Amino acid sequence: MSAPDANILNDAKSWLDEGRKLALATVIETWGSAPQPTGSQLVIDEEGNFIGSVSGGCVEGAVVTEAIDVIGAGTGKVLEFGVADETAWEVGLACGGRIRIYVEPLGH
Repeated sequence: MSAPDANILNDAKSWLDEGRKLALATVIETWGSAPQPTGSQLVIDEEGNFIGSVSGGCVEGAVVTEAIDVIGAGTGKVLEFGVADETAWEVGLACGGRIRIYVEPLGH
């Protein structure tokens, strides 16, 4: 996926039109080897369905979990993953880099 992907935002609009509550996760910074470039996006609904990618699959599960919390709370948050963090290995970010992702609610 190249960043940003207009199809993801079009799909997000369709999901919003269906009445789904959504969150948008966007890669805001990368350091070193990162699986996706800055601007890559993932759209998540309140049931955990998602489209797009912020990490090539290595941290999507953790981002989806946080996004569901963001949808419920109605406020955004910044997530950071990197090999220096024990949690990064747990979620599979072993590429040697770090990424920061901003997750924000949509349609609230």
